[in-house]
Amino acid sequence: MSQLYQNKKVILFELNEETYGVSIDHVVSIERPQAITRVPHVQAYVKGIMTMRGLMIPVIDMHKRFNMAESLETTEERIIIVEMDDIMVGLFVDSAHHVVDLSPSQIEDAPDIVGGLEAAYIDGIARYEEDKLLVLLNLKQVLTTNEVNDLKKIEA
Repeated sequence: MSQLYQNKKVILFELNEETYGVSIDHVVSIERPQAITRVPHVQAYVKGIMTMRGLMIPVIDMHKRFNMAESLETTEERIIIVEMDDIMVGLFVDSAHHVVDLSPSQIEDAPDIVGGLEAAYIDGIARYEEDKLLVLLNLKQVLTTNEVNDLKKIEA
């Protein structure tokens, strides 16, 4: 299990009715979906680019990134802006909830595959609110170095 989530606050979000979390240390903001400009000749999981506070931000469709079925559009959809390797990236998700505090005792190592996700993407599984589970994502594994470099080219 990574040290990343020990004694940390984690923002919860949904993809296809499953709960995931990322450390708020990486989260810049949570935005409502806005105009996203499609970009030709990019990976299928790149939804496009958006402008936020004068910055061009690549947006990743997390359903496509994790080879999940896309869900219906709702008013709950959000874009979680995260900072990864000196680049800001938007993670397009079904909804973003609240922040939870996690202690080391709540976090377990991930099995090899969880809900179709490879263990490399996962930092651990956490129990919260007595009977709920959430998958803690390892953002450094969600996108490889080459993929981040490709996104930097889009951002430029």
